[in-house]
Amino acid sequence: MALDQSFVGRTYPPTAPYEVGREKIREFAEAIGDANPAYTDTEAAKALGHPDVIAPPTFVFAITFKAAGQVVEDPQLGLDYSRVVHGDQKFAYTRPVRAGDRLTVTSTIEAIKSLAGNDILDIRGEVHDASGEHVVTAWTKLVSRAPEEA
Repeated sequence: MALDQSFVGRTYPPTAPYEVGREKIREFAEAIGDANPAYTDTEAAKALGHPDVIAPPTFVFAITFKAAGQVVEDPQLGLDYSRVVHGDQKFAYTRPVRAGDRLTVTSTIEAIKSLAGNDILDIRGEVHDASGEHVVTAWTKLVSRAPEEA
């Protein structure tokens, strides 16, 4: 069954703050194989003009995807998550994510489309720091595959 178009534009409450830690950044950088010293060495980050280590650009995915869970789990939307695959991801940064940031995410459904029986859901996550300053916008595209016909 196609998702309800009236959900386009619906915004969900901001998430609880996520505190970005140096160790989480280091672990993430190691996991993706990025040896940029700005991700692990405070002095290297400061030499580049940052107050502390910064996170690789895709680090924020873990935070924004978890926030998108509010959309996915909305019983009124009716999304069958067992049929969902991740279709696309993109980010637009105002500034890098830094160790010590306390970030919240506000998710909004930007679009719902149906294509060949599949539902395509576009979610925008606005990420702000504790002072309310914008850090990054993340767009997540989820594809809910059409049920197989018997």
